[in-house]
Parts: sequence; C-alpha cells; structure tokens
Amino acid sequence: MIHYTHPNRILVALDCIIFGFDGEELKLLLIKRNFDPERGKWSLMGGFLNEQEDLEAAAQRILYDLTGLTNNYLEQLQTFGAVKRDPVERTISVVYYALVNIQEQDINAIKAHNAYWINLAEKPDLIFDHNAMVEQALRQLRYKAALHAIGFELMPDKFTIPQLQKVYEVIYNTQLDRRNFSRKIMSTELLIDTGEKDTNSVTKKGKLYKLNTEKYQQYLTDYVSFFPELTLS
Repeated sequence: MIHYTHPNRILVALDCIIFGFDGEELKLLLIKRNFDPERGKWSLMGGFLNEQEDLEAAAQRILYDLTGLTNNYLEQLQTFGAVKRDPVERTISVVYYALVNIQEQDINAIKAHNAYWINLAEKPDLIFDHNAMVEQALRQLRYKAALHAIGFELMPDKFTIPQLQKVYEVIYNTQLDRRNFSRKIMSTELLIDTGEKDTNSVTKKGKLYKLNTEKYQQYLTDYVSFFPELTLS
C-alpha cells in the first residue's frame, strides 16, 4: 500500500453558519461553549471531519445533529487556514452556510448543544476567526439571494407576501417598496395561492401562498437574476 510521507498532523474541521428567520429578524444559530478551549464564549457549530466522511456529508451531519433538519440549503463558503487560527492545534476549517426553516427545528437537539438563536444585528463576539466567517457568509447570502430565489429557504411552508418581503428586507438591511415587491414576486410565478388566509391578519395582505417548487428549481439552475436591483455588496 502506498502512503504519502508527511511528518505533520493537520486537522480538518467544519464550521456551519446557520441562518434562520423568525418572521421579524434574521437570526444566527450559535452555541455557548461549555467545553475548552474558550469555555463560556460564543462560537459557530462545528466538528472534525471523520476519516471515512466526505465534506458535504460532514456538514450535513453537523447541521442535523444541531437542528434535526435535513435537505436544507447548504453551500460551501470558503476554507480558513491561517496557521494560528486555532490556539490548540493546526486546524484547517472548511466553512458552510445553511438556510433553515426555524419552524421545523428540533428544539431538543438545539438545547442539547447549548445553542441559541441570536439576532444577527446583536451577534456577540465569536471565538477564533468565526466573526470573519459570518461576515463572509452574509456577503455570499446577499449575493446569491439577488441572483437566485434562496430567500424562500428561510420561509415557513405557507407565508404571506409581506412576510416574504420582510425576509428580503432583513437580508439586505433595507426597506423595499411594497407594491414593487409584490408585482415582482407575482411575475416570477414562484407563488401558489393556497386559498387560505393568515388568521392573524384582517386585510387582503393576509393571503397565504406556498412555493412553486418546480419553478424554484429553475431559478436555482438557470442564468436568471431574481432580484438584480438589490445591492450585492
């Protein structure tokens, strides 16, 4: 059997940036560490790559272990490999970001990991280079959400147009014109009218829609800009 000769051990870790939306705010799932190093501080959820595990499978495992969710939007973001990024041992981190429907989370799994949903605008200081990871993930989210309809990944199964508008406003930290947004969304043919209304709404804006999944897949794969007018910075 052939082996590469390499005298040094370098660990491969995965860190997952998990975004959620509670109807009002864009949230980040963070853990309050109850283990060393950096016990008592905030960090992203992560773990080490197993010997017989692909990167994507490892990222899915971490996401499932923490939230109980599978088949969510998960994208590899970047590799962070500064020599002293981890004070314990030389560790390269492959970073993924995920968009999840908070309503489908496993509350027990989240509690078991001492994890909490924190408003992105109120994010505490994170350990190591995790702050830079989150900043890069937010830039990528804003870029991708303008080109593709991935904002729907943060929505519940049924939603109103104002609720959908709100998720794009918090992603881009800006206000959008209600009429223009509604007209734009309806022109995409991404919405299916459920014939139901939001019981918490007393206006026509409370009409509930669901996602046209076939049309959504086209927006993910075709070279069509979803919201090119949105700021991509």
